[in-house]
Amino acid sequence: MRKRRIWTTSPVYYAMAAAMLVMACLSFRGNKILFAAELTAAVLAAVAVVVTDLHYRVHIQTALRAARRVLSAEEERDFDQFALPVAVLGNLGDIVWTNARFRELFTEDADGRGDNIAAYIYPKTLRQILSESGTAVTFGDREFTAYGLRAGGGSVVYFVDDTYYKQIHREFRDRRTVVALISFDNREELTRDADGSEESRITAEVEAVLRTWANDTMGGFLRLLTNGRYLLITDDQHVEEAKAKRFAVLDSVRAIKGENNMSATVSIGIGRGAATAVKSELHARHALDMALGRGGDQVAVRLPDGTYEFFGGLSKGVEKRDKVRTRVIAATLSDHIKSSDRVFIMGHTNSDLDSVGSAVGMWAAVTKGLECRASIVIDRGRSLATSLINTFDHQAEYEDMFITPQEAQDLCTQRSLLIVVDTHSMTFVESPEVLKAIPRVVVIDHHRMVVAHIQNAIIFYHEPYASSASEMVAELVQYINGAALNKREATALLAGIMLDTKNFVLKTGVRTFEASAYLKRRGADTVEVKKMFSNSLDTYKERSQLVAGAEVYKGCAIACSNWEFPNIRIAAAQAADELLSIQNVRASFVIFRAGNETNISARSLGDVNVQVLLEEFGGGGHLTMAGAQVKNSTTNDVRKALVRVLDSKLAQASKFEN
Repeated sequence: MRKRRIWTTSPVYYAMAAAMLVMACLSFRGNKILFAAELTAAVLAAVAVVVTDLHYRVHIQTALRAARRVLSAEEERDFDQFALPVAVLGNLGDIVWTNARFRELFTEDADGRGDNIAAYIYPKTLRQILSESGTAVTFGDREFTAYGLRAGGGSVVYFVDDTYYKQIHREFRDRRTVVALISFDNREELTRDADGSEESRITAEVEAVLRTWANDTMGGFLRLLTNGRYLLITDDQHVEEAKAKRFAVLDSVRAIKGENNMSATVSIGIGRGAATAVKSELHARHALDMALGRGGDQVAVRLPDGTYEFFGGLSKGVEKRDKVRTRVIAATLSDHIKSSDRVFIMGHTNSDLDSVGSAVGMWAAVTKGLECRASIVIDRGRSLATSLINTFDHQAEYEDMFITPQEAQDLCTQRSLLIVVDTHSMTFVESPEVLKAIPRVVVIDHHRMVVAHIQNAIIFYHEPYASSASEMVAELVQYINGAALNKREATALLAGIMLDTKNFVLKTGVRTFEASAYLKRRGADTVEVKKMFSNSLDTYKERSQLVAGAEVYKGCAIACSNWEFPNIRIAAAQAADELLSIQNVRASFVIFRAGNETNISARSLGDVNVQVLLEEFGGGGHLTMAGAQVKNSTTNDVRKALVRVLDSKLAQASKFEN
């Protein structure tokens, strides 16, 4: 990192020039031509050394005089005794002068001239110091803040020794109180059918693991709040250490199993960087809600800037058998609907069968069950469920059932109610303008929670363990008015359930089949559902071409489409599903271009959390099914980025590698 000192090496060059002159004189008697050549070279070398040396000494004096003028030091003695370490530099960063304090702290009382300043400020650069108003620099065991200013043909850098204050700041930050809230996710499910002794055993084992972790690893203490909820008080340094171990307590709790071989899971919300313990507890509550909203079995850390870090989240989520919350939501929702002049129902952009099916179910509950006016807001041109929408067209009963976002903006008032289904993200709704125009919003969704979720919802019905939004709506309809659905509407809801469960293969629970049985009783036709899933021959060919061109990387099938065709979204989703049938493929990714965006459709069988992987691209979804849209990027660039994400994140998102 150092440059050779020019005035230290210049005597060597003078000696070399003199040696060349002596050699030329020795060859005078032997060969006159050789003598003339050597003499000429020796003279030119001597002149070059003299000129270079004089030029550099002038440069040193110029830089030094300019620096003295800037610092207003009239006498060099005062300048040398300046209280702060000071170095005067040439235009290349070479040190031409230092004061006593600089020599004391940086060069151990050596001169230091001729060194390059980079030797003392690495990895920072002189350009950084000159452009910033204070740059943190570490040299040896001391810490400084460096300031720089340009002076004539060079620059001046001075250092403030703030080692003590930075150590105090670091100690304050590390010892700052952090509040964490812990929830025993599946306590009821583990102990539902167990006797009293088994329930006590499981609860005691989980609490023992948490207390050992809190006392020995986190340097804090644990207190029981209510059944299944705990409060942990620790400090920032121990949270950072737990992060480095990726919160191994999750694995320790998961090792505890009940009689049904179900693993215990906990969710932890941590509030870091808060100014007070009260705010840290508030942030911890928000973080815990976020962790539970993403399916549980994970840690959510809320940072001072409001963003989150997530760890764990590899479990599929435990289905809640109790429907008390559903009944309460149905009653509250009915009251809000009755107090509205009009209800608008909206799904996500590029709506699918689940989005449209759940919207149809809510439309039936509002219009038939509660006899209120309702409309479904949809952009037909971007919908992937045109086969379902077409079944309601040209039917007098469903006239004005579907309206455009612009029509919704024209019709809505301050007393209107917006029900958002199958998404809770502010950026993925069918129309952000409609979301902003209607002040009263209800959210019904089953996707794992994202940070940018709808904040102002009067009802936020979010169940990440549910198979689909259609399942959730089918349950709500039963409590609002069980007779509201007819055959056509029940079929629409069943189509949504079958889409998201891949024909009852993935993410199905007891409540999924109960909701399907209710829809079947209302006349749902599985043959009609099958027809909705049928494709054109062109779409089938495109899907086959995507599957045929896929490659397998680290157990993940990756297919790219460099061409665009009308049903590319449908073909890509089906190709992602089909790729999972290949032996030793744990997850599948299909990358395709649609409009001005490059899209990723991801699937897994539960071994890999594709939601965690696609969050790196701003996407989201479920553990087994996720998607993302990337702007201003080609399919090849997205593929390379996906490979980098798999290299760095796959182990964290995999059950078998975590």
